[in-house]
Amino acid sequence: MIQQTFAWLIDPASWSGPAGILAQTITHLRISIVALLVASLVAVPVGLYIGHTGRGRWLAINIAGAFRAIPSLGVLLAATMLLLPVLRGELAFELPVLIVLVLLAIPPILSGAYAGVESVDPAARDAARGIGMTGSQVLWQVEVPAALPLLLSGIRSAMLQIIATATIAAIVGVGGLGRFLIDGQASRRYEMMAGGALVVALLALLVDLLLALVQRFAVSPGLRAPAAT
Repeated sequence: MIQQTFAWLIDPASWSGPAGILAQTITHLRISIVALLVASLVAVPVGLYIGHTGRGRWLAINIAGAFRAIPSLGVLLAATMLLLPVLRGELAFELPVLIVLVLLAIPPILSGAYAGVESVDPAARDAARGIGMTGSQVLWQVEVPAALPLLLSGIRSAMLQIIATATIAAIVGVGGLGRFLIDGQASRRYEMMAGGALVVALLALLVDLLLALVQRFAVSPGLRAPAAT
């Protein structure tokens, strides 16, 4: 099985064409990035507001917990059935997938945003107010830079979950690396299923490594975790 999987992965035919690994990886990444951006546009402002004002924290925690408990496959099928009569073309299938992935990504991003702001040293806030900074200046010049480690960690966690879960898009006919799992099972080509799963895992690791590099350069050296000795 290992040899068959390796042979499938190195076969040029597996990489070429609109159904090849390269094309499906691009589709998988496109869906994942769009979902991450939409989730960030929703969760980051809300998380910063909650962390800065202290209002609505209990509601955010409950909503995040509820979103984590949502069955992704059930929501995907329900959203597809509801939207299919209304929308046309690829959007009728891609939008339900995006809804599922956005709901999945909101909790870790929201938690990272408000936890990051809440963790800021109160003395830093007091000092900023003491020199005459307004509330918005305290937020953007003091709290947000200090909250970046936790905020970016939440985004990294969300992206890993999105990439892993985006494989279910193939169930409703949308492209992505999940096609190799669905098509491989249907045709009993288990080397295709194993190879597709391996590509998903490698893609998740590579994206996480890239985001880790972004985090390293975006976060101030003074806020980074000390290196292990």
